[in-house]
Amino acid sequence: MKITLTALQEMYGKNEKIAVLTCYDASFAALLEAQGVDILLVGDSLGMVLQGHETTLPVSLDNMVYHTACVARGAKQAFIIGDMPFGTFQVSPQETFANAARLIAAGAHMIKLEGGAVMAETVEFLAGRGIPVCGHIGLTPQSVHQIGGYRLQGKEAAAAQKLLEDAVALEQAGADMLVLETIPALLAAEITAALSIPTIGIGAGAACSGQVLVLHDMLNIYPGKKARFAKNYLQDACGITEAVKNYVAEVKSGSFPAQEHSF
Repeated sequence: MKITLTALQEMYGKNEKIAVLTCYDASFAALLEAQGVDILLVGDSLGMVLQGHETTLPVSLDNMVYHTACVARGAKQAFIIGDMPFGTFQVSPQETFANAARLIAAGAHMIKLEGGAVMAETVEFLAGRGIPVCGHIGLTPQSVHQIGGYRLQGKEAAAAQKLLEDAVALEQAGADMLVLETIPALLAAEITAALSIPTIGIGAGAACSGQVLVLHDMLNIYPGKKARFAKNYLQDACGITEAVKNYVAEVKSGSFPAQEHSF
């Protein structure tokens, strides 16, 4: 069955957890969807895990278009989200639309952009013109220099309230999905309960509507520092296929993330 935005909304309505992994090429796209991964996120994380950069900031729109097209050629059923790289959406809504349209033309079914209420006007502009949007709040990697590193967000009461307000603003602007990254599990649960769109957690506890990990983290092949929320699924598997299958099963059952993967 081809997974559409409507199908994802039905899964959300039935409280069925949504399994997401990052993906950057056709071969992995075919493998991941065969093991039941619902959403393939063509993440700007490719800047770190594929290109060897220290951050996601050097990734270009051309890079994202290329890898989105590769994934789209390999995936026949999975829903595809393309990341908007740094500098391509912190512009006018009109220019953002032109950039987002390139990702949609390459095969993405939705685009993802970082930022809270400040992005509401842009989200509304895109959604009103036929481009589905996934928001991304909490730890936003493209703002790594501004927030002082890859640190837990929403820890203090005022910061937590701001994230809740950001989430509501993005939904009201027309976002169809929201990634919550590296925030306290209790806050993620509160945000999830306040919304009527799916939340996808990464380091945000088990109460989210779904979970995402970077492929290279869950296979333990990224040589950089491992995040607390990452789990090595290859360790207890016979190979990559079984590792992905086990990840999907644990997301669907709600057993991942466990307490040790949350804040």
